[in-house]
Amino acid sequence: MNLPYRPIALGLIAVAFSALLFQRAQAGGSHYFAPVNDAVVKEECGSCHLAFPPSMLPASSWQRMMADLKNHFGDDASVDAATAAHITDYLVANAGDTGGRRYGDKLLRGSSTTKAPLRITELSRWLREHREVPAWEWQHKDVRSKANCVACHAAAERGYYDD
Repeated sequence: MNLPYRPIALGLIAVAFSALLFQRAQAGGSHYFAPVNDAVVKEECGSCHLAFPPSMLPASSWQRMMADLKNHFGDDASVDAATAAHITDYLVANAGDTGGRRYGDKLLRGSSTTKAPLRITELSRWLREHREVPAWEWQHKDVRSKANCVACHAAAERGYYDD
């Protein structure tokens, strides 16, 4: 390589490396979970609560949850069979132990993927991350539930769960 081109090549390498680091930082580090990008799932699940990123639970949890929509945490969230199949397929394909492994591994670490809870709020990593939140704060009128992520994580709908 000729000497005049060497600084340009080194500069391009530095820019590419910086872009890679910036992209990883933008992804939210260990608090980023790819948000739902399916219109049907966003509409059906997001009509009552945040459409939780599928990578937050293993496939077995999503399958169990979708199999009993008549009793969805005390509510009847039933949908027609075709819609249920579509949602189940999406959630399972992007679950934390399948297609969403890149994001879900950090939250599911230490949890059984075959006996994982149905509630994200019961995962050991979630409990560890939220252990300093006082009980009264969960009861606050703007929070009301541990499942109300957007009350504390303003960018949760975009997949960012940093404080």
